[in-house]
Amino acid sequence: MEQQLNQLLATAKQAIAAAQKSHDLQQVKVQFLGKSGQLTEILKGVGKLSAEEKPKIGKLVNTVKVALETEFAAREQVLQQAELSAKLSQEKIDVTLAGRNNQLGSKHPVTRVKERVIELFQQMGFQVAGGPEIEDDYHNFTALNIPADHPARAMQDTFYLQGDRVLRTHTSPVQIREMKKTGAPIRLIALGRVYRKDSDQTHTPMFHQVEGLVVDKHCTFANLKYTLQQFMNEFFETELKLRFRPSYFPFTEPSAEVDIYNTVADRWLEVLGCGMVHPNVLRNVGIDPEEYSGFAFGVGLDRLAMLRYRIPDLRLLFENDIRFLQQF
Repeated sequence: MEQQLNQLLATAKQAIAAAQKSHDLQQVKVQFLGKSGQLTEILKGVGKLSAEEKPKIGKLVNTVKVALETEFAAREQVLQQAELSAKLSQEKIDVTLAGRNNQLGSKHPVTRVKERVIELFQQMGFQVAGGPEIEDDYHNFTALNIPADHPARAMQDTFYLQGDRVLRTHTSPVQIREMKKTGAPIRLIALGRVYRKDSDQTHTPMFHQVEGLVVDKHCTFANLKYTLQQFMNEFFETELKLRFRPSYFPFTEPSAEVDIYNTVADRWLEVLGCGMVHPNVLRNVGIDPEEYSGFAFGVGLDRLAMLRYRIPDLRLLFENDIRFLQQF
């Protein structure tokens, strides 16, 4: 048995030295010192020895056990240090690398367009007005001379809420509220978000709109054309050709679509709708259409941004891609 213990000690030392990972070392430890390990099996045979051999062999077993535990502890320390060094080497941070600079934000192109529109119309004497985005049926449709069977009221176009509430489909309700409040004469622009069930390359369910309104004595279509010509020239910073095409809107009569001529593409581009305020709209707000007349126009701020900055897809304005926004 003494020879067996010495052989076990030599074999165990070789196995300990050969272990290259902590996991492998633990398996070796279980093999020799575990409950079913080789040393435990030898220890079970001590009871069968004579009274003279038991003390000698028992002492040798303890000596071998202590020696193996010392070997295991020393090897475990070496392996853990090596594994830690390897991990630190793989996960090290080069503190000499340049840091990441915080990127400064910039104004969104729609915000830039909105501020420019406000500035230009204020120079022409217009006041800026605002109103609620959740409107009632009366201010959004009825007061604007939109019949109950008009397609604009259809469920596929309008976001309806509880009761007679809707998400406003245009900023025209602001005009109704302001005319009721101040009467005539009046000169204002209304800007804000509007909502319609539409989504493609040039339309989104929510978009930004600016509408203008002038009501005064002797207000004519010529005044409307002059106002829009001046605004377009100043906004695009060039002398533009405008084309007025007859159209139909329930709240204006006569009505027109306005195109600008794109010299680069050699074609006309539709930009806005306009017309003379319908007499019924003036009556609905308590203004005498026999004494006052007016004109109104509306254009999408997103549309202006696309034209000014040559943006091909309206959805780029809402995706918040930093690569796109950094251009502005």
